[in-house]
Amino acid sequence: MRAVAARVTRASVTVGGEVVGEIGPGLLVLLGVHRDDTADAVGVMARKLHELRILDGERSCAEAGAPLLVISQFTLYGDTRKGRRPSWSAAAGGAQAEPLVDTVVAALRERGATVATGVFGADMAVESVNDGPFTVLVEA
Repeated sequence: MRAVAARVTRASVTVGGEVVGEIGPGLLVLLGVHRDDTADAVGVMARKLHELRILDGERSCAEAGAPLLVISQFTLYGDTRKGRRPSWSAAAGGAQAEPLVDTVVAALRERGATVATGVFGADMAVESVNDGPFTVLVEA
């Protein structure tokens, strides 16, 4: 499981012209699932994202009570080592990835996090105002 976490002053995701998720200051998380990922990675990823100390004052969402906007992103496993067209063979298919993404969101909420989401598999327009900018890659 792989995530790109960006510290933002605000972020939103729109589907079909309707805002389906938005946050103020917090983390925008693009979350990808590898074809070999299992439920074992869920708890690790949720903990890392919730406790990642990249907010102001080196605080985490857990410490600051800051929200997360989690958006599924299979393209994080695009392989561009050969040719000009990425290969998606390492990315999990929707039937495998969707429940794992949902479980990460549920695990974050169980930890007390406020979590907004996009819509799995939808054509989403994501807007963000990066703070810093401060963006990191998180692996579980």
